[in-house]
Amino acid sequence: MSTECGEPGPGGPSRGSGPGQCPPPTASTPWSLPRWRACVAAAVLCYINLLNYMNWFIVAGVLLDVQNFFHISDSNAGLLQTVFICCLLLSAPVFGYLGDRHSRKATLSFGILLWSGAGLSGSFISPQHSWLFFLSRGVVGMGSASYSTIAPTVLGDLFVRDQRTRVLAIFYIFIPVGSGLGYVLGSAVLQLTGDWRWTFRVMPCLEVTGLILLLTLVPDPPRGAADKQEEAAMGAGRSSWCEDVRYLGTNWSFVWSTLGVTAMAFVTGALSFWVPKFLFEARVVHGLQLPCITDPCSNQDSLIFGILTVVTGIIGVVLGAEASRRFKRVNPRAEPLVCACSLLAAAPCLYLALLLARTTFTVSYVFLALGELLLSCNWAVVAEILLSVVLPRCRGTAEALQITAGHILGDAGSPYLTGLVSSALRARRPDSYLQRFLSLQHSFLCCAFVIALGGGCFLLTALHLERDQTQARRPSPGVGTGLPVQALMGCVIQSRDGTSKRRESTGTRVLERRDVGERNAWEQLVAFERSSLCR
Repeated sequence: MSTECGEPGPGGPSRGSGPGQCPPPTASTPWSLPRWRACVAAAVLCYINLLNYMNWFIVAGVLLDVQNFFHISDSNAGLLQTVFICCLLLSAPVFGYLGDRHSRKATLSFGILLWSGAGLSGSFISPQHSWLFFLSRGVVGMGSASYSTIAPTVLGDLFVRDQRTRVLAIFYIFIPVGSGLGYVLGSAVLQLTGDWRWTFRVMPCLEVTGLILLLTLVPDPPRGAADKQEEAAMGAGRSSWCEDVRYLGTNWSFVWSTLGVTAMAFVTGALSFWVPKFLFEARVVHGLQLPCITDPCSNQDSLIFGILTVVTGIIGVVLGAEASRRFKRVNPRAEPLVCACSLLAAAPCLYLALLLARTTFTVSYVFLALGELLLSCNWAVVAEILLSVVLPRCRGTAEALQITAGHILGDAGSPYLTGLVSSALRARRPDSYLQRFLSLQHSFLCCAFVIALGGGCFLLTALHLERDQTQARRPSPGVGTGLPVQALMGCVIQSRDGTSKRRESTGTRVLERRDVGERNAWEQLVAFERSSLCR
């Protein structure tokens, strides 16, 4: 049988004019922003993301000097990063809740002020009060949680589909770039001033600039604006935080991708914090470097590792995003498959980099670079997975939960555990520079196996991706723009015998009109609604 209801076209649903046809739809004007303003806002958010991740790893660049200044062991040094991450993950759900319900711009501004003030205060702490330095790092983590949680959702509402993938790729380039520049800045300022504390006094100047740019150039778009699913404008009811969490717990693409991100976080947390010292001790074992006994410690590996992280990060993020975009044309599950392949390939590279550091220093650097490159392929892709499988109304909560799970099971404990195992191994071995190196090397080896498990989690994500993406594209009742319920009521149905009859529906469904790139999904949704209303 056939209906006389007009098919929706690229410019909207066609309007019926005769009796018995569907009445004309009513549509509200979607929120829009000039392209140049969206690009400027994205540039500002990328700049602040750079500063955010420089703060994450700036301590690792001057770790030897921090240990000598505060007289702390490897296990306590690892606790520095653990305190930072624990405070970040405890704050992330709070900022995610605020970001889904209040001004995201105000929340971001508060977070920047918090982390810059805490970082500056940490540079004035005396050696007798090392616990205050640990506390200041925790407060920096709290401020950083606001940005890591909310900024990607703002970008997700400024751009659509392929544009969003490219912008997120650029945004997440600054994770490895910021991490690498944290090492570079710490090493460079230490060499120029001879005092590691000046590193923490330079950063607030850059962060205040970022705050001013945020307040003046970045808008606060309606949630889901880019997908034309803005809830407040449509008068939709807001779900509770518990309802959002229950929904995310049944979203298997989100669950498995979060576990994959957790494996990545575990490995990157341990490596990024300890690799500069590991390379320094390897250089000592090879006779290329004198041991560090007094401040300042000349560790050129912090600078080299920082530059390596920047270069491999840029190449890896661009390569991963482009591979995902091209592969998606032939396989809709491209994103998790790209993540899985890159992690499974990174595992042997990291294992060989650690194993060969004692015998061939240069080859170890080569495999380390390959491992970093493959890990960096995932940063933008995992963000696109989250945004594509989660409803717009709870993306901030989803980002917060992914950050919380990733950090509490990942890099919150991996630096501390690595240092703890290293200290335990050293206590049972002769006190020599070779045994110090071997203790740290052996504490690292589990990272290769953890990253392989992360690849398996992304393979499981691929099994559920298409179903969860379809559910995320379906508008909730009362959400969406385009074709309201009246456009599907009163359909005229022509039967095979030539007789016609009219069927009324009193349902409350709302169909969402999506862009041309999602034409197939839109047509399937229209067919489904018609089959249920005009049968």
